[in-house]
Amino acid sequence: MNNLDKYKSLLGSGLDGLLLTSRYSRHYAAQFDIAEGVALVSAAGCQYFTDSRYIESAQNNLQGFQVLPVDRTCGYIARINQACAQFGVNTLGYEEDYLTVGEFRQYEEKLTAKLVPCQSAINAFRAAKEPWELARMEKAQEITDRAFAQVLERIRVGMTEKDLCAELIYCLYKNGAEGLSFDPIVVSGPNTSMPHGVPGDRKLQPGDFITMDFGVLYQGYCSDMTRTVALGWASEEMEKVYNTVLAAQLAGLAASKAGVPGKVVDAAARQVIAQAGYGDYFGHGYGHSLGLEIHEAPNCNPSGETPMPENGVCSAEPGIYLPGKFGVRIEDVAVFTQDGCRILTHSPKNLIVVPGENGQ
Repeated sequence: MNNLDKYKSLLGSGLDGLLLTSRYSRHYAAQFDIAEGVALVSAAGCQYFTDSRYIESAQNNLQGFQVLPVDRTCGYIARINQACAQFGVNTLGYEEDYLTVGEFRQYEEKLTAKLVPCQSAINAFRAAKEPWELARMEKAQEITDRAFAQVLERIRVGMTEKDLCAELIYCLYKNGAEGLSFDPIVVSGPNTSMPHGVPGDRKLQPGDFITMDFGVLYQGYCSDMTRTVALGWASEEMEKVYNTVLAAQLAGLAASKAGVPGKVVDAAARQVIAQAGYGDYFGHGYGHSLGLEIHEAPNCNPSGETPMPENGVCSAEPGIYLPGKFGVRIEDVAVFTQDGCRILTHSPKNLIVVPGENGQ
């Protein structure tokens, strides 16, 4: 069953069609990314609407859809209504998470079909990845691994967090990134205690922890990894916290298996950090699913009741953050299997101490 057929399986029982407005669902249905457009899926036919900027690419690459242009004389609403009339669509499942209030009101007022919220059902298919999706994610992770190895050689005392972030982005694109899956987090010293800190003008100093959290897009699919390294040297406390986080991540990975609820994986990692006395300093969840989006579902966090599916993909990123001092996060991406999990990230996880002043 291809992705378009998966969406068609939602039809029936009062639902005649699906209106795909998000870039992610359109990409999933067509297995090709068009930046802007709207797709309509029905049992009688499927149509994809986009404007002159993308029409040729859509016509050449989209499988399973009739591609039709939109312009000032025939816009999206007119095209959708024409398709509903042609295919006998009276009820349309829509993506409520991706429409603004203004867009929804316009659709509700002007479309001939009744709108039915359908986001959860539309998203559910993406929880377990197809082999070709995993291949794209593996390639994305390879790019991040290579970039990490290269950026380590560029770290110097005195450069700013912004400088290092720029070097990291260059390495990502140089190694084949087609985009960034999110804005990289590059923080140093006391700034590493902020899990989602923003790169600033602070200069790197000997004895700093440096946390780099980054990912790329490859054929529409995301990678995500975090490494925390020490610059010049690491104190005994820094080493203790680092090794605690690493032990927690390994415990979470050991608990990762298809069919296990996300909260069980989270608890395995969280217990290690709590027993080491740092339980109050791990505030976020163990990990999140990813794929076409950097944050998908289901997740491995304290409220994760959903069993992780076979071929589900989730980050593994416990952390300890000591306000005003430093923080540590180590993140890999894992694929859940019947026997455990397969880690897509291959960068080393032992504490790396990069050279200090002038590379010494």
